Amino acid sequence: MKIVIDCFKLVKGAGKSIGIYNLALNLVRELARDSQGNEIIILGNSYNKADFDINGVTFCEQRKNPLNKLVCIFWELFEVSIIARKLKADKVLFPRGYASMLHLTKEYVIIHDMIPFYYHENYPDYFNRLENFYIMWRLKASARKADKVITISEASKRDIMKYSNADEAKITVIYNGYNAIGKVFGEKPKDDYIIAMTSALPHKNVEGILRSYEKYCEKEAFPLPMTVIGIDDISKFKIAEKAASNITCISYIENNEELYRLIYGARAFMFLSLIEGFGFPPIEAMQLGTPVICSDTSSLPEVAADAALYVPPTDYLQTAECLAQLLSNQSLAEDMRRKGIENVKRFSWEITGKQYRKALFG
Repeated sequence: MKIVIDCFKLVKGAGKSIGIYNLALNLVRELARDSQGNEIIILGNSYNKADFDINGVTFCEQRKNPLNKLVCIFWELFEVSIIARKLKADKVLFPRGYASMLHLTKEYVIIHDMIPFYYHENYPDYFNRLENFYIMWRLKASARKADKVITISEASKRDIMKYSNADEAKITVIYNGYNAIGKVFGEKPKDDYIIAMTSALPHKNVEGILRSYEKYCEKEAFPLPMTVIGIDDISKFKIAEKAASNITCISYIENNEELYRLIYGARAFMFLSLIEGFGFPPIEAMQLGTPVICSDTSSLPEVAADAALYVPPTDYLQTAECLAQLLSNQSLAEDMRRKGIENVKRFSWEITGKQYRKALFG
């Protein structure tokens, strides 16, 4: 069997697709490790050739610019399907969620989430309306027309069915595999600080994190400081001085080891998104033995299971009380740490790769 994987539009650091980039790269590596006699062809570009041109696959560099929007639109609507037909592909896999309009071969699409619909309903003016409409149209069409839809959580599956009316029978849930954090920081005791991960995007709920911490500081005589990763500053939120003076913002950490060291050293990790297709940050915190407090919404309870403490993401007082309880109860913190390390095992690439092989090669 000849399988084509469309990686042409994947460029590390461009747009918001780093998670999709990493999923596609790890998937290609895993399939190449054991292709079960199938031929795997990667449609890539000059930017990702160094990553995706690996032993066990055939890399076909497309000599056009993946950073040009018009080039990419024409590519995903028509050209990729024509090239796959010329290559005599049996199946084409689209890791970015958009299948071709021509449908000249069997098409499998990975749809990670339906968050554009969430923005359309809750924050209609945040993104360019025309662009968001195009994305919603493409997601619906891809879900309906693809031969198989793969998604990353049961929560995303429910959203796909809700917004596209796609046939449930053709939707398969395969959890993301996690990248093992290689460096071990030893048995160094936790430091006295809290860490939170967010971004300026509304669904990441930075206000929920800051207001909850503000409530926590109101309750505690000597609150632990908090480091927030993903934003530049907190000035626009007008946080009370007691809390604001204890908050450090880091907009971006390029070095993974530095990021992991920060997460590892914290007494608690907060992740209060309003919606997630999967939610990698809590899994990273669990790998590092840091107890997690996260939202009780969308995919997060499914992914974090019994290894996190759950709060309504907009209930600041309840979140503050949960945080205070976790920080004051060593037995609870140790129980969360132990459960987190166990929970992560569900998302190994060995398990994920096996499920993808069954879906693609079966």
